[in-house]
Amino acid sequence: MNQEGNAFNPPHQSLPPFSRVIVSGGTHGNELAGLYLAKQWLQGKARGLERQTFSAKAVLSNPRASEVCRRYVDVDLNRCFTTECLNSPDADDMPYEIHRAKELNVLLGPKGSEQAVDFICDLHNTTSNMGVSILVYQDCHCFSLHMFKYIQSHVKSAPVYCAIFNTPKDRAYSLDAVAKYGIALEVGPQPQGVLRADILSHMAEALKLVLDFIDLYNQGTEFPSCEVEAYVKDKDFDFPRDPVTGELTATIHPERQDQDFQVMNPGDPLFQTFDGKTVNYSGSQPTYPFFINEAAYYEKKVAFSSSNKVSIRIPALRLQASAGGANRIS
Repeated sequence: MNQEGNAFNPPHQSLPPFSRVIVSGGTHGNELAGLYLAKQWLQGKARGLERQTFSAKAVLSNPRASEVCRRYVDVDLNRCFTTECLNSPDADDMPYEIHRAKELNVLLGPKGSEQAVDFICDLHNTTSNMGVSILVYQDCHCFSLHMFKYIQSHVKSAPVYCAIFNTPKDRAYSLDAVAKYGIALEVGPQPQGVLRADILSHMAEALKLVLDFIDLYNQGTEFPSCEVEAYVKDKDFDFPRDPVTGELTATIHPERQDQDFQVMNPGDPLFQTFDGKTVNYSGSQPTYPFFINEAAYYEKKVAFSSSNKVSIRIPALRLQASAGGANRIS
């Protein structure tokens, strides 16, 4: 994210119209809201991807993991899109997800090239209580932050947050990073391997707004400069563990559970040991935890991620003067 203090420079930014838009689901095969939305579109059983200026395309990101309702088959697909991984030599014993990442990079990229698709919205579910969360990288264009502001102003059924990850483009590891621009749309709480109607509705509503925003931009709508509130990831925290066996000795405290993006002050309850004792947060500064007790992150030894709450002034956004309106891509 290009910032100078809390202000972007220059006072307004412009991009060409977006015509090649991808909606991907099933990147993790047990996150069922995005998976079933993608399946419905690919099977022709649902509409909703068409707009006046473009038609988005659906992609089922990880078919094998989706078939067996697992996060992944060999390795986490959504960590396989770094430049290093995509450029690694092929091998007979290559993990399935690395092979699939290379396929998707050919289909949607190549990452970092002019041939890459314009925008990817990658659909995810979390077991954490994160509502509708827009996940972007630090060098994201203000387009994505204006999109977040638009979604936040229209969704009333769930809280809407923006989490920013301090990862450079070449080391960006997620599927959305293959496109010129993109976001991950993370909606929860929803258990793995379960499809909740309310979470499915939240995701469908947010995705509709993603596509509406792109369509409005393509038609020449100007979005004025504004401030957005976001959460910049700081670091990951593990659970307390036995120093010899590595086994957990505590879990998230009841007062912290489900409090994603809510302030945690020094001394606040954080963990509860298995014999009922409270372990307080020992940091020196307030933080805003998210991905609290995410089921998929137990294997990564992450109990939650901390973040800093920031206010960012973003410049006005307008269609490039020479671009005109976008033509519909069918």
